[in-house]
Amino acid sequence: MQLMRRVTLAAVLGTAALLATPFAAQAAPGGSAHTDSYGTKAVYAPEQNSRSYQQAPAGFTPVFTENVSRHGSRSATDSSDGDLILALWNKAEAEGQLTAKGREFGPKTQALEAAMSTIGYGNLSARGKAEIQATATRMEKRLPTLFASIAKNKEPIDVVSSGQGRAVDSANLYGAALAETDPDLTSLIGTTRTDKDLLYFHKAAGGAAYRDYIANDQRLATTLTSITDQPKTHRAARDVLRKLFRPAFVDRITAGEFASIGTDVEAATAVYNLYAIAPAMSEESPGGKGWGMDRYISARDADWFGYLSDAEDFYEKGPGFADSDITYRMAGVLLDDFFKKAEAKRDGTSDVGAELRFTHAEEIIPLAALMGLPGSTKAVTVEQPYTYAGNPWRGAAVAPLGSNIQWDVYRKGNTYLVRMLYNEKETAFKAGCRPVSKGSKFYDLNELERCFGRTTSAG
Repeated sequence: MQLMRRVTLAAVLGTAALLATPFAAQAAPGGSAHTDSYGTKAVYAPEQNSRSYQQAPAGFTPVFTENVSRHGSRSATDSSDGDLILALWNKAEAEGQLTAKGREFGPKTQALEAAMSTIGYGNLSARGKAEIQATATRMEKRLPTLFASIAKNKEPIDVVSSGQGRAVDSANLYGAALAETDPDLTSLIGTTRTDKDLLYFHKAAGGAAYRDYIANDQRLATTLTSITDQPKTHRAARDVLRKLFRPAFVDRITAGEFASIGTDVEAATAVYNLYAIAPAMSEESPGGKGWGMDRYISARDADWFGYLSDAEDFYEKGPGFADSDITYRMAGVLLDDFFKKAEAKRDGTSDVGAELRFTHAEEIIPLAALMGLPGSTKAVTVEQPYTYAGNPWRGAAVAPLGSNIQWDVYRKGNTYLVRMLYNEKETAFKAGCRPVSKGSKFYDLNELERCFGRTTSAG
């Protein structure tokens, strides 16, 4: 991974407007308002204005905060989508088989690929850096008395990542933004450490059974094939390809003439994937105005390929099948760490003022399912598979780029309360957890331990 230069807050002001709009209402820059169609590549914005947060119960003050955040917006992890569709594009160009839109698609895709290659495949984009910095700044602004106390009492701020480049960069940028917002925190922010077991568990020892499921579970393979390989997918693929290539050339792709490059569905999926990643790269586009990749795929077809992408994530990382917890059981190590850090603050065994964790969608999605967060509570059966009509799970809402889960711990005497933010929105804990009063977003830590099957002596 390329080393990333520190981005100051002044450098991200040009992106600030993009990050201020509530996520649910935000259209992707240069794209359509079909947010769901972007899946887990949807760009980030906070889901609630901090001015509308509930006040803590009388007498309670914040004493600790902890979070887990997905890295910010990034480039594609490799050039495979661009390589595939440009190989077909080059053949069509040589034979005069491009449409008017097709002729402009090639140079635009080449420019997008060049921009991603320049920052490094899989690395944070300028927007991603801005997202992470802005999220850190908002955290400090939400909890001014906590961070003033951390600075006064010299309480360490622990920073930990998965060890993957974009997560490490996000961690460093987050810490830098906190320090720039409040310079008194600078010496307290620890050097980012790596904990793969905690924040890359799908590839660590604790994910062995999960990896076997992904590689060998026949029910999973059959279900995903049945969802993807249906007539509607092939119709959508032809619709996408017809925007770029003349009908005769599309027929040849569909007939398998270019199978060594890609099938019709693979080619259309490549176009969709470029569409999906383009908003994350908006700042690298000419004039920062976006890439306009929505010109090459209709909203209807983008929605369909977005559904197919969501289906894969739902079954491989999310709630999945109702009779199995294999996709999210391994996230227990991360939930356990949330409790341990809060309990250590309560029990007086830790002086850490903030615990900041940086990870990936492969960790956020199963954690959301394990915690029963909104949109992640409904699993499915083989007989009634995952559909948009029948299930609220959406990758764009559950784990967009930069998504985060935060617990703020408040104290009054010997009582400790916890408030959870999910993508910066006050969020109730799962059904069965009782808040301190009806409608409150504050929960006694002892009650959360009961609700999640822990004991007060857990540590």
